[in-house]
Amino acid sequence: MKNWKDIIAHHTIRYLDHTSLQTFHYEPYTALHSFAIDDALALSVSNRLSPPIIRLWVHENTIVLGIPDGKLPHVKEGVDLLRKADFDVVIRNSGGLAVALDHGVLNISFILPGVKELSIHDGYKAMVSFIQYLLRDLTDEIKAYEIVHSYCPGDYDLSINGKKFAGISQRRVKDGAAVQIYLDVEGNSYKRASLIRDFYAISKKGEATKFSYPQVDPHVMCSLSQLLDTPLTIEDMKKRVITALEEANQQVVKSSFSESEYRDYTKRLAQMKKRNEHIHR
Repeated sequence: MKNWKDIIAHHTIRYLDHTSLQTFHYEPYTALHSFAIDDALALSVSNRLSPPIIRLWVHENTIVLGIPDGKLPHVKEGVDLLRKADFDVVIRNSGGLAVALDHGVLNISFILPGVKELSIHDGYKAMVSFIQYLLRDLTDEIKAYEIVHSYCPGDYDLSINGKKFAGISQRRVKDGAAVQIYLDVEGNSYKRASLIRDFYAISKKGEATKFSYPQVDPHVMCSLSQLLDTPLTIEDMKKRVITALEEANQQVVKSSFSESEYRDYTKRLAQMKKRNEHIHR
């Protein structure tokens, strides 16, 4: 498996902590903005205007849909269900299907250059090895394979004893890539999965579809805190990320957006808003 240290083997790593942002560039900060941010940063590393980046982000009560989810036959009814449950709804621009975010879910993005020489699988494997490294003192049982009946199932689902706690997606922009993972750190995993199960039920209504959507079973989803019988928090995981970078002898720098990144962000945000128009009408 490709090791994360091989992938981010650069002298300097830029670290962005967006876990407690309330606004970004004059607007309330939502998942819509996060995907535009990652696009802008991917362009920046692609153009060698920034070193590789690790960005951490959290969003309250948000269901992030995949592109195929937006094509469900009754998606507007499903979105209405989610909004009535007080969840924001966003269609992302990276791969995968619906996932649930809240204050107990940590998202980590690797923003990497040179992806023309880096396979998609290499990006996924790097993220898998990074999470295994972060938690190596607590478990050596983290496996990467598809967990059937989870939400957003894929070959790089992360699980312990068959219970999924994380999923990975990837977005490539020119010669930059954003490898994104959600980590279910704490909170009610069953409730999150049940909401997505209900979303699919009402959005599909048993109709035949060209795309195969998951039949979600909430029992196959679990938080790290539950799986490890350890009261982990978002702050705990953030400290583990910083420690891992220091142990890899990376020079960690923290910097705000540049003017060029803001310009690209504005363009990418407009694209994200356009992508989401049909579920907000």
